Amino acid sequence: MTTHPQPWIVVVGAGLGGLTLAAVLHRHGVPVVVLDRDDGPHARVQGGMLDLHEESGQAALRAAGLEEAFRAQVLPGGEAMRVLDPAGCVLHAEEDDGDGDRPEIQRETLRDLLLAALPRGTVRWAAAVRTVRALGDGRHEVVLGAGETLVADLLVGADGAWSRVRALLSDAEPAYSGVAFAATRLREVDVRHPVPAAVVGAGLMFALGDHRGFIAHREPGATLEVYAALRVDDPAEMARLAAGGGLLARFDGWAPALRSLITEADEPFVPRAIHALPVGHAWEHRPGVTLLGDAAHVMSPFAGEGANLAMQDAADLAAALLAHGVGTAAGRERAIADHEAAMVPRAAAAAAESAANLDLAFGPDGGHALRDVMASHHG
Repeated sequence: MTTHPQPWIVVVGAGLGGLTLAAVLHRHGVPVVVLDRDDGPHARVQGGMLDLHEESGQAALRAAGLEEAFRAQVLPGGEAMRVLDPAGCVLHAEEDDGDGDRPEIQRETLRDLLLAALPRGTVRWAAAVRTVRALGDGRHEVVLGAGETLVADLLVGADGAWSRVRALLSDAEPAYSGVAFAATRLREVDVRHPVPAAVVGAGLMFALGDHRGFIAHREPGATLEVYAALRVDDPAEMARLAAGGGLLARFDGWAPALRSLITEADEPFVPRAIHALPVGHAWEHRPGVTLLGDAAHVMSPFAGEGANLAMQDAADLAAALLAHGVGTAAGRERAIADHEAAMVPRAAAAAAESAANLDLAFGPDGGHALRDVMASHHG
């Protein structure tokens, strides 16, 4: 086992939250080590489009000095949205006139912007965390898969829904929500797939009803990201349908244009069960360690807040560390306390909204229910 000199701040997870924290701190001269189990930044697909909110995701990018770079990568027209019923009737539509406050960017592009803002070597790839433990003095030992040991004055768990760091603070585990997705992509859609391209439109499309539906979004390069979604008791059922070609039968009677999102798919369907931590998940403060993003409050995507909250958590934690003094244990403890006091109620409100919207969307008449939610927001 090799022991290296103690890193000062260790962040587990090179997702949007962990990278935002590192980017804001680096901008102010504070070194950070970020550990990630992936072999590199493009080792796996990072997901689709994100709408970044003015008060959270966009504010975090401003704190990292990346707002201009972000604006250059926004997808034109990406804020357009429509809600359909199973017959393909449009129940609600919004156009992107360029004046919206939630511009769309591809997750992978956003992650690359954050990575580019960090010095080479800040992120340690292929650094899977095997164990973490408290040393009793506010420091924490992190043992990597290869046996290497790091000791952190401040340990931040930004390692997602199945966080290893969370076990230091909480016994909570994400629970299955009752809804599972199967994801695919259609490429060169304007030429090769005009029917799916037309039904999805320029931005985001929901088609919902009878406890199931489609969620699809246009991406750069004339690509559609598509999720077929079902309310099923066991997520293994979705995995079987995705692998065995049984998804289409679950949409018998739906409009042919919607069914084409399955029949014209260019890639195999990949199952994804939707999990969530309990609404209001919190823990007793412990010295030298905290959580952010999905590690603290993973929720379903039906409030559109997951990535935004992770980035806001990170920027707020960085600001608190800088304000209270990152160089002392007392300053770090005050910063953690401030971060958790703001994060927990903020995330609880979003998680409650997310859970309520999931139940509406995957109820017996999800399209009309979502239409009413959208109308009330605009009202």
